Amino acid sequence: MKNILSAIQPTGDLHIGNYFGAVQNWVRLQQEYHCTYGVVDYHSMTMPYKAEQLRENTWKMVFYLLACGVKPENLFVQSLVPEHVELTWILSCVTSYGELSRMTQFKDKTDQLKETDKEAFVSSGLFIYPVLMAADILIYHADYVPVGKDQEQHLELSRNVAQRFNNQFGKEYFRHPEPLYTETPKILSPADPSRKMSKSLGEKHYINLFGEEERVRKQIKSAVTDTGDTPAGQMSPGVQNLFEILRACGQTDAYNALMTDYQAGALRYADLKETVADALAALTSAFRERLHTLNADKRAVKAQIQESSAAIRKRTQQTLREVREIVGLLPIK
Repeated sequence: MKNILSAIQPTGDLHIGNYFGAVQNWVRLQQEYHCTYGVVDYHSMTMPYKAEQLRENTWKMVFYLLACGVKPENLFVQSLVPEHVELTWILSCVTSYGELSRMTQFKDKTDQLKETDKEAFVSSGLFIYPVLMAADILIYHADYVPVGKDQEQHLELSRNVAQRFNNQFGKEYFRHPEPLYTETPKILSPADPSRKMSKSLGEKHYINLFGEEERVRKQIKSAVTDTGDTPAGQMSPGVQNLFEILRACGQTDAYNALMTDYQAGALRYADLKETVADALAALTSAFRERLHTLNADKRAVKAQIQESSAAIRKRTQQTLREVREIVGLLPIK
């Protein structure tokens, strides 16, 4: 089976945009590929954070992913596999400053920090973390990485680093990971459908995948539909977003029926919102039940992920032994 690597930062709540855009696909891919999925807590350190909050969010994300259907044996916590960091240093020595300075996410996140404080501290970790992302991928000899269009630049850097490493040391060692494009919906903010769903925009802009049913229904009921500036004959972004959520929930028959109403000019937005709310309520209810079961025995679940991280770490240790030999470092006895 081909190897797949993907990862997610532990940034608090998991919203439906995260699920439909990535996690749902992770669960499906486990049937066809050898999958390795990481909760990358080292990455979260590049932005201002509190230590206790990071620890709490890391375990919270682990439990969320398991509740969604990620298999525990496929899941690791990045900081429990320190070989990622050692490989990052080695790969940083075959990565150019120019490549890192062209990474758009560094500029975007720097601007985000400066919006709230012009004197905000910008860490060098934020600048170099694309090399850590490359290490995350290459250390497992991944064949494919599921990506969206906004992540292409980071994967391209990983491929460039792999090729330069192989060329510099005269050995075709690292694979050149390929993007695995899958059809994933782009879920927008229910409060502002001109923007992608995001926790950074505030609570009204995202729908918690594990949120209580009453709140989920309220958010859909109050979702923006028409803003009055949509050209005649075009579906407004808000209405399109509700249809996209309904389709992502797998409600094909309801989607087709309501779309027929829309095309006939007979769609009532109240009916659309009620159907979407019902679909999301069913989905989130199932996830909350699974999460409740996992939370009933937290100690056992945490021990299981400690074990899976240790097992996955053995693969990275083998990679580092080979890399150290290739680059001329002394073997660790």
